[in-house]
Amino acid sequence: MEETRQSLLGKIQYPSDLRKLPVDDLPQICKELREDIVNELSVNPGHLASSLGVAEITVALHYIYDTPEDRIVWDVGHQAYGHKLLTGRREQFCTNRKLHGIMPFPSPKESEYDTFTCGHASNSISAALGMAVAAKLTGSDRHVVAVIGDGAMSGGLAFEGLNNVSSSPNDLLIILNDNDMSIDRAVGGMEKYLLQLDTNKTYNDLRFKASQWLHARGFLSDHRKKGILRLNNAVKSALSHQQNIFEGMNIRYFGPYDGHDIKELVRILQQIKDMKGPKLLHLHTTKGKGYKPAEKHAEVWHAPGKFNVDTGERIEEDTTDMPPKFQDVFGETLLELARQNPKIVGVTPAMPSGCSLNIMMKEMPNRTFDVGIAEGHAVTFSAGMAKDGLLPFCNIYSAFAQRAYDNIIHDVAILGLNVVLCFDRAGLVGEDGPTHHGAFDLAALRPIPNLTIASPMDEHELRRLMFTAQLKDKGPFVIRYPRGKGVCVDWRCPFEEIPVGKGRCLRDGNDVAVLSIGPIGNDVVKAIDELSRCEVAHYDMRFLKPLDEELLDEVGHRFKKIVTVEDGVRKGGLGTAVIEWMNDHGYHPQVICLGLPDQFVEHGTVSELHHIVGIDKESIIKAIKSEE
Repeated sequence: MEETRQSLLGKIQYPSDLRKLPVDDLPQICKELREDIVNELSVNPGHLASSLGVAEITVALHYIYDTPEDRIVWDVGHQAYGHKLLTGRREQFCTNRKLHGIMPFPSPKESEYDTFTCGHASNSISAALGMAVAAKLTGSDRHVVAVIGDGAMSGGLAFEGLNNVSSSPNDLLIILNDNDMSIDRAVGGMEKYLLQLDTNKTYNDLRFKASQWLHARGFLSDHRKKGILRLNNAVKSALSHQQNIFEGMNIRYFGPYDGHDIKELVRILQQIKDMKGPKLLHLHTTKGKGYKPAEKHAEVWHAPGKFNVDTGERIEEDTTDMPPKFQDVFGETLLELARQNPKIVGVTPAMPSGCSLNIMMKEMPNRTFDVGIAEGHAVTFSAGMAKDGLLPFCNIYSAFAQRAYDNIIHDVAILGLNVVLCFDRAGLVGEDGPTHHGAFDLAALRPIPNLTIASPMDEHELRRLMFTAQLKDKGPFVIRYPRGKGVCVDWRCPFEEIPVGKGRCLRDGNDVAVLSIGPIGNDVVKAIDELSRCEVAHYDMRFLKPLDEELLDEVGHRFKKIVTVEDGVRKGGLGTAVIEWMNDHGYHPQVICLGLPDQFVEHGTVSELHHIVGIDKESIIKAIKSEE
């Protein structure tokens, strides 16, 4: 990155360098941080608006706290680019999200300043509480801070953490970054509460002085603290005419304050740094702060792709004569089906634009539900509606659906309810890396009774599967599909029912049978097209559960060699299912299973990762041609 004569950021390699600067220099540091982030992300896309919004919080935390000895636990890594720039990775920031480059989200594997994995929301309070309790038990004077957004605060794990914070001895500081956003506009009761929360500034100033006076005289020792805190909460409630939910849980509350006033933030953090007991600092910020286009349309600028810094114009590829994204086919198809079937409702945990449920939401707002970052609730909420006659299409990113595994089993599958679970971003998703790859859904769901599990090879199949799933009494129906574009330019096709558990033969042959599931089947088609002097049969299984036993019986009779291909983990997926079935029915072919290995896959482009894990076209050709 080019430096200017006035650059202060260029003098900072690590936070220890930052702490040598006078407070008056910190606004300039925040300005330069934003400039670095905007300039780099304009050519190397990533998560923009979130990191811009927390520049002051980031600088203030590293200025006041002795990181990495003190712990900062970020909730979701969308907001951590400034943190990376201040912690020894500025020169490498141009490799962010690229193969073998800086990881897309903070990870202790990359830096000692990254205290915990934070690809999924709502885990910061629980993780930070564990660290704070560990500090207590080991006699360490380490400080621990959790930084969580108002959107992530809607997650159930955040509430579980808060409940435990109030009852476990700890000195944790929770910073609530309140910008009225997650990825889309934040929703729900907690969000409304935060918008209405009123804390008197005069009262806060008085409380600061009082706490210092009490602390100096020993009245804030552990055995007296609870009584003082209850008195404090009672006085606060009387002055503000409302009960503060955090103080009601015996967590000392400070705020709300302006999260962009860096000097004030430094003052506040310095004052509360050594206060004993759990504390919550409520800060108002603006997502996209410092870059006008991002401030104006934060949803669009969450991850905008490439753009022109000067004009704010997003540089989008020409999509003329190109297939749409799978998510858009889902959104358009769901709206078509909902017009025909009044029982259909749509549900998503905080991703209406990410999964394209917003298409139905615009026309049918009363039949679409954004439940906030709460995947388990989304599934059980859908189950409740299904129990009383509605037909929910619950759309969750595959990796995030892992958080709802128990809900799928206990609240949907046991009762055999008519819930359609649409798993977007299934398979390898690319630059977001291991926390976001939809690698485990097929293997994780296959053992669960009552589930139908399907994956469309293309957009036509997606539409047909969605149509099939909404027909009467299909029970729990899982449809998983990938991130990005499909293959069908002319993607609108007539609706027709697909017999549940029936695959299809796409190409006949006599030498080798290739069994694939999902869009990876398109790479199988390309591989077979390049082979000569080899008769390869190709079967699109469509369904992992129930398996097409008639198709498998034909394959078992005819072929001595089978290759299975899937964009999911090998262990427990399609290949395992085929081997089990063949063994149970007395067939003993050679079965080569192509899929993801027993390790977490790094970040990179989808094509790069497919090559690394061995499910690209060349790897498929090699497996077909290999000798036993």
